[in-house]
Amino acid sequence: MADENIYGQNLTLDEIVFENRNKEYGAYDIRHQYPRLLTKSFIIGTGLFLVTALSPFIYMTIKNMNAEAPKEVNSELMEIIEEEPIIEQPKEEEPPPPPPPKEEEKIEIIQNVVPEPVKAPKVETPPPPISKQLETTTGLVAQEGVKAPAYTPPPPPPSTGTKASTAEVKPQVSDTQVYSEVEQTAEFPGGINAFRNKVSGNFDGSAMNGDEGTVKTEITFVVERDGSITDVKANGKNSDFNSEAVRTIKSIKNKWTPAKINGQSVRYRFRLPLTMNFEG
Repeated sequence: MADENIYGQNLTLDEIVFENRNKEYGAYDIRHQYPRLLTKSFIIGTGLFLVTALSPFIYMTIKNMNAEAPKEVNSELMEIIEEEPIIEQPKEEEPPPPPPPKEEEKIEIIQNVVPEPVKAPKVETPPPPISKQLETTTGLVAQEGVKAPAYTPPPPPPSTGTKASTAEVKPQVSDTQVYSEVEQTAEFPGGINAFRNKVSGNFDGSAMNGDEGTVKTEITFVVERDGSITDVKANGKNSDFNSEAVRTIKSIKNKWTPAKINGQSVRYRFRLPLTMNFEG
C-alpha cells in the first residue's frame, strides 16, 4: 500500500531520495534548484556568445550607416598633348672688329730750296748743312718722320779668304766608354803575331784531355787607356779551353799601345779568335 501511495503521488527523484529526511538541508535545496539554475546559465551563456559573435557585424553596420555617401569621380582619360621642347638656337658670335689700319711710317724730309736771285728776295729758309742732308732725305717740303739717309755706304768687299779659318772643334771623347770603332786601333808590341805566339807559348795543354780535336773560341778583352788589359772573356763551346785561354791572356803582362780617337787615348774592346788542335 505504501508503494501505491508513492507512485500515485508522482513524486520526483529528489522527493523520493529525501523522503523522511531533513529537506531544509542544503543538498536538497541545491538539487531542487539545479534544473532551473542550469537553464538560466544556458540562456545567459548563449546570450553572451551571441553578443560577442555579432559585435563585429553590428559595429560594421553602424559604421556603414554613419559613413558619408561616396563621391562619384569622372575617370575618363584625358588626352595629354606633349609640347615639343623649345631648343634655343646658339647665338652667333659677332666677328672681332678688324684691326686698325697700320699707318705707314713717314720718312723725314728736310726742306732744301735754293732761293732764286731777285732784286728784293723774300726771306727764305736757308738750306741745311751737308751733314744734316746726309742723315735723311731732302725735298721741297719739310716733313716729320723716320730718318732714312739718302746716302747708303757701299757694302764691305767680300772676303778674299786670306784670313785664317776658324779651327774645327774636335768632339770630346769619354774616359769611361769602351769603343769598338776608333781611328787608331790598339797594338801589341811586335804586332798581333807576337801576341799570338805569347798566347801559344803560355797555354797549358795539360788542362785538356788531349782528344778534343780542333777547338775554337773567341777571346774579348778591353785595352785600357794606359795599355793594360781588363775584362777578359772567352765564349767557346769547351769550358776547359775557355778557362785556360782566359788564364793565358791574363798572364801576359806586356803593355799595349792604346787605341786613339782625335789623338786621345780611349778604352778599346779587342777581339781575338783562337783555334787549337788537340790530337790524342
